[in-house]
Amino acid sequence: MNQTPEANRPLLQHTEYQDAWADIFCFDNGTEVKEYHAMIHANTPLLAFHQQLEAVLNAYNTLLGQLEGTRAVFKRYFLSDAANQADEVVLADVTDCAKSVIEQSPLDGTKVALWVYLQTSVQTGISKSGLYEVRHGHYRHLWNGSAHNLAANSEYQTRLLFNEYVMQLTEEGCRLADNCIRTWLFVNDIDLNYGGVVRARNQVFFTQGLTQHTHFIASTGIGGRQQDPNVLTQMDNYAIEGLLPGQVRHLYAPTHLNRTSDYGVSFERGTLVDYADRRHVFISGTASINNKGEIMYPKDLEKQTHRLWENVEALLSEAGCSYDDVGQMVVYLRDAADYQLVSRLYEERFPGRPRVIVHAPVCRPGWLIEMECMAVKSTSTPSEFPAF
Repeated sequence: MNQTPEANRPLLQHTEYQDAWADIFCFDNGTEVKEYHAMIHANTPLLAFHQQLEAVLNAYNTLLGQLEGTRAVFKRYFLSDAANQADEVVLADVTDCAKSVIEQSPLDGTKVALWVYLQTSVQTGISKSGLYEVRHGHYRHLWNGSAHNLAANSEYQTRLLFNEYVMQLTEEGCRLADNCIRTWLFVNDIDLNYGGVVRARNQVFFTQGLTQHTHFIASTGIGGRQQDPNVLTQMDNYAIEGLLPGQVRHLYAPTHLNRTSDYGVSFERGTLVDYADRRHVFISGTASINNKGEIMYPKDLEKQTHRLWENVEALLSEAGCSYDDVGQMVVYLRDAADYQLVSRLYEERFPGRPRVIVHAPVCRPGWLIEMECMAVKSTSTPSEFPAF
């Protein structure tokens, strides 16, 4: 896995560990910074949670030992019961890394799964604002996970989350509109609380100069529960300090998707960031929708799955990418009973691609399935932007 892939094509690897397994994506274009996405899964559902967690962490530590000079920059733990499990994760994983812990039950019958994003030749640490800082060359990449508060309702919680994040970015010499690339909003009881999240985000974005006439931020707003049931909204986020004008572009795929502002929400369908040596693509949570904002194929899970694939493919194509460039996929299902069908469909189309399928209702009840992903591709044309 440490050799340069032929023609800079990403590599996929499946690895078995004791009571765990992982699918691993490697991007190596011959520069200092290699990138890895790993989805690590427990494989013995009958084990107790602490045993499954231990198996996942042992697999992760083994992988880290095999990848010389590699550091984790972001992790997300998917748990089946955060109220009883989150404390164990925090105590067991003491690595210096931005960590997100959320109740979105893995639907393969296990209690825990882990997505980890790793890079080589980077320096890491906690920034002065409390964000997790990843430094290389011209840039500082600022990650954060599991931000939350206990304000009175989902609207107040979301507004406070964004206000605190704006202050952190200011302390780093950044602005929400100029530097934030991606957010994730996990909403406890999304059918009840998503409206408050939308109102708060719309209001904060407007005050920060983010409108339908400028741009929004790539995002996933999805069902997910924090350890404390009084936390109605949890946020993860990612920003970059050092960006130049024109380095970030937003993806629309107007033949397939409408603007989110058409139905009163404020996020971009996707975002790309260009560097001299690579392009990063962040695809927001995407469902079975058409370019009029209508749900396609109501109550037909298989057709909805194919339509979301088509929508994501259109966004990737607009960024000059394909599914071959995708490093990880997170698939969200409203109904846990749909897992077997969706798992089969994904395995047939994307064998070996790092992914996790979790129980997490989408923001509109008619959407049965949603997917997000990240992609990376080598660039060979001259660029005015510094390398990654």
